[in-house]
Amino acid sequence: MTTALRVRLASTLRRPELADAVAAAPLLDPAGPTACLGGASGSDGLAIPVQPSATTMFGPRGACQLGAGGPLWVCDTGHHRLLGWAHPPTHDGQPADWLIGQPDFAREGRNAKGATFAATLNVPTGMAFCRHGGGEGTDGLAVADAWNHRVLIWRHAPRASHAVPDIVLGQADFAGDRANRGADAPDAASLFWPYGVQWDGARLWVADSGNRRVLMWQGLPERSGQPADLVLGQRSFDCRDENAGAGPGATSMRWPHALAFWRDRLCVADAGNNRIMVWDGLPQRDGAPCDHVLGQRDFVQVDNNQSLYWPNAASLNMPYGLCAAGDWLVVADTANSRLLGWHARDAGTGAAAHALSAQSDFGAKGDNRWQPAGRDSVCWPYGVSVCGRELVVADSGNNRVLLWRLDPALDASDPVEAYR
Repeated sequence: MTTALRVRLASTLRRPELADAVAAAPLLDPAGPTACLGGASGSDGLAIPVQPSATTMFGPRGACQLGAGGPLWVCDTGHHRLLGWAHPPTHDGQPADWLIGQPDFAREGRNAKGATFAATLNVPTGMAFCRHGGGEGTDGLAVADAWNHRVLIWRHAPRASHAVPDIVLGQADFAGDRANRGADAPDAASLFWPYGVQWDGARLWVADSGNRRVLMWQGLPERSGQPADLVLGQRSFDCRDENAGAGPGATSMRWPHALAFWRDRLCVADAGNNRIMVWDGLPQRDGAPCDHVLGQRDFVQVDNNQSLYWPNAASLNMPYGLCAAGDWLVVADTANSRLLGWHARDAGTGAAAHALSAQSDFGAKGDNRWQPAGRDSVCWPYGVSVCGRELVVADSGNNRVLLWRLDPALDASDPVEAYR
């Protein structure tokens, strides 16, 4: 016998002027995703850990698609592998074509239950395609192999199983897997739990989360172990203190997790401070302060949902993912289990979002809206990327990836960049 339970929580501890006064435009197509990959659930409708196969995932945290024709790659984080589709999936449950990180689709385990080397993974998270030339075949791929404390780079995006990366950052070689290469302090060439990567067309950026900083390399790195050229979040490469060893501010970070380029702005999801840091233009020096923050009323406040239980249109709770879709910044507001959209004209500190999906209104939260997973709900979304007008959502708590188009009415006259 199955019993359906509907939960309704009291509307206390919320800011009505922001929860209700801002009308929410649909961020994503209300018809729901065009395809759902993974997503095994039990008889109670809740996501369950699943056996690895070509159609299953366990806590995926990153995904991205290269162009309208593919390929699509997914960080199947809990299974310590990458799954690849040669072309964008067109139906639910479509099996992956390619595999990297495990001997076959039925295997799992950190570093394939063996020694660390070029073809293994340990908690892969963020990924980004890196277009580093003008001709065909110049699309590389960068993957944050977080618990091996490294970033793997393929000069040409893999289009087969077991493709071996060309370059490793954060370690001297592919056998290395120690945080900060075993040293007590970081330097320009070391990493500690790198969770996010992004390419801006000319530079590689890495959210070096465990060192509470963001690193930048000019151009696509050419050799393994190459040191970074710029650091944000710390005053120098040899520091790793939380919030730069002082109180929160415009220069400090607590848990940077993802990056995006929103028109001419650099955006960093500082999940530990429950905010998005925004620079107007590219920072030119180490430790440069950001110009605005979203999710908080100023640079000093850092509490989740601005110290309230319920969210509103201007608050965040552990935002782990973000991407730019034309004039819109899309944020995976992870612990509120919702997706938010800010328009470029609303880039100022404390600005309210104007687009929303996966919750009924800006004042609502809850994994899958406190219900069994629905096609248009999310549970702890960790990563978002965009290709054309389609969002790729790593719906981690539901063990699935959603391919979901931006709402047709959302800036339909404003073309979204087909590649970022």
